[in-house]
Amino acid sequence: MSFKTILVAGASRGIGLAAAEHFINQCDRLLAVSRTAAPVGEWVQADLSDLAGIKTVVTAIGNDSLDALLYMGGTWETHAFTPQYRFAACSDEDIVRVIAVNLVAPIRLVKALLPALQRSDTPRIIFMGALSGRDNFPGREVANSASKFGLRGVVHSLREELRSQRIGVTVINPGNIGTPEVLADLAAENLTDDEAIPLSDLLRILDCVLALSRSTCIKEIDVPAMRGKGA
Repeated sequence: MSFKTILVAGASRGIGLAAAEHFINQCDRLLAVSRTAAPVGEWVQADLSDLAGIKTVVTAIGNDSLDALLYMGGTWETHAFTPQYRFAACSDEDIVRVIAVNLVAPIRLVKALLPALQRSDTPRIIFMGALSGRDNFPGREVANSASKFGLRGVVHSLREELRSQRIGVTVINPGNIGTPEVLADLAAENLTDDEAIPLSDLLRILDCVLALSRSTCIKEIDVPAMRGKGA
């Protein structure tokens, strides 16, 4: 595959960094958006939970077309996914931050970058969701689950809004992804690597979605690890 411009949000670490490293040689221009320095691509320093950060990204795109908007960033509450998590102990700041980064920022970013996507011959939008946004998933993290549920709603609505323009919108809902950080956490809990999805598998899914023609839209992909919690 060959692209003109790809934008990866959350490109300084984790899934976003892996995606940026994967696509850097498949496009003419890769914009790596993050608050802290991204080691690959054209770093755009921006906090997407703030409108000023969105404007920074729009300025960086300029008049280029945008072939792929990959929103790979995300956050969660303090002590999320640990026995120490307690909803009653969550600060208001934590709750607002999680919703802002995981839900409000993607909506604002898509709206701001629609002109650039409309200039592309093969525009695609991919959000990184989570199994915690699926029905009946046994998650306790309220703000994180709410934001991931909401992201699914964004995709369903954008599909209806943008299908006349043939702009594909997809949300991928994975379990644990085998980033260095996740693998370290699993090791600390004496769990095995197959509790997580290999990064290479997730990158193949991204490749598949981006390779589709404009006649096809995949709205959601659920990806539990073979030995992880299902949805």
